[in-house]
Amino acid sequence: MFKGFRSFLLRGNVVDLAVGIVIGAAFTAVVTGFVAAFLTPLIGVASGSVGDFSKEAFSVAGTTFPYGAFLNALISFVIVAAVIYFAVVLPVGKLQARFEPAKAAPVAKIDCPECLSSVPAASTRCSFCTSELAGRPGFPAQALQTR
Repeated sequence: MFKGFRSFLLRGNVVDLAVGIVIGAAFTAVVTGFVAAFLTPLIGVASGSVGDFSKEAFSVAGTTFPYGAFLNALISFVIVAAVIYFAVVLPVGKLQARFEPAKAAPVAKIDCPECLSSVPAASTRCSFCTSELAGRPGFPAQALQTR
């Protein structure tokens, strides 16, 4: 019973997932610290406030609604999402695009008139039914192959 559980835990994808979650949590702490230390005060400077809206509230019929905490969380979320997108997602996407091999242009295909299978336009025989394709109406004329 424990042998199967141990093999499940030590499988590569479970360990990789655990490492990814731990690194993600650490990265979240770094980004949250950056937002709290630098970007939220900049918003406060731009808006003429101190950048901390957590004490903002309004009252209706004697009940206090602390909307400032929600506003702080919303601003933090938008800023964290923007920082992650512009500092991580875009650069990594550009880096991956730079190192990906160039994709070859797709081969032009035509349908065989006998079996209606899709074959390359330059072929002289259908790879499915082996019927000759050269010289048929509607098919490109291929150069005759010499042996």
